[in-house]
Amino acid sequence: MRTKRIKIGSETEYYLLKEPAKCLAEGGLVVFPTETVYGLGANALLEESVKNIFKAKGRPSDNPLIVHVASKNQVSEVVSAIPKVAEKVMEHLWPGPITLIMPRASRISNAVTAGLDTVAVRFPSHPVARRLLEEAGVPVAAPSANTSGRPSPTKAAHVVEDLDGKVDYILDGGNCSVGLESTVLDTTVTPPQILRPGGISKQQLEEILGQVVYDPGLTNQRAVPKSPGMKYKHYAPKAQMTIVEGKDIAGCIGRLLEKELTQGKKIGVLTSGNHDYPADFIIDAGESAEEYAANLFDALREFDAKGADVILAELPFGESGIEPAIRNRIYKAAGGNVIKC
Repeated sequence: MRTKRIKIGSETEYYLLKEPAKCLAEGGLVVFPTETVYGLGANALLEESVKNIFKAKGRPSDNPLIVHVASKNQVSEVVSAIPKVAEKVMEHLWPGPITLIMPRASRISNAVTAGLDTVAVRFPSHPVARRLLEEAGVPVAAPSANTSGRPSPTKAAHVVEDLDGKVDYILDGGNCSVGLESTVLDTTVTPPQILRPGGISKQQLEEILGQVVYDPGLTNQRAVPKSPGMKYKHYAPKAQMTIVEGKDIAGCIGRLLEKELTQGKKIGVLTSGNHDYPADFIIDAGESAEEYAANLFDALREFDAKGADVILAELPFGESGIEPAIRNRIYKAAGGNVIKC
């Protein structure tokens, strides 16, 4: 398959979306930017097209997909009912980086939902994504546009690395502003349950809904999380990765470097605030949690490009705002390999 790449830099170039939108509606695969990460889209109403997503990514077929809609009005095409909890979230936080679990409509295939009686629905805020969805006129199933298990793509260049030649179009809309996948909220249970932390925090949801809880699978290693993307090892670089957190992160990394460097390995350190270490590669992801989230996946891919054998990652964040989402992703990227100092 020959992949066509199109850069969309402004509204004056939205006319370039007509052909990709037509391709998407007719069964093709189109990668598009969202505010969270780049998505690999297929017509959610065409089962064979949806199956092609799994083939392109190498994604397990029992891992459900998120359906993207062009407006709140389109939700009725993919769900059988809209819970009151979902209505409140849609009113306050859509469009935006939050996905809602609702009862599925019969027209949504098992390929999208992995046989579940619910469907995950999102209304993205990225202007290119919104215009593409409007032009396509169909609900679009779209997981992250990366090879399954790799760091999610926050730049079009990341998509090219993984999927060039496997999709019809790659739409380059610039860097993703959030950098981590959407929050997933199950609105079919009481109290509503966060299945995946993301760009919308638990605190934001509680301001609207009252009590909100986390899926036990997020904190209990023996429980299987229910959200798309959370069931398998994910977001992982090629290098062996260790997370370092606690009161003496710098000292702990310094001691680890003394040990690791004696083994002749190429060492990379992911910092928050450009700390200086005697390592082969240092990448500063940013001092704020928002900067760190936006730069995390790009940094992991950059370490791979540099040929790092080992990555030591500073994790100085707590449990507010987007910080739980950072912790969730980076823990999975490291396979749970964490040192607390």
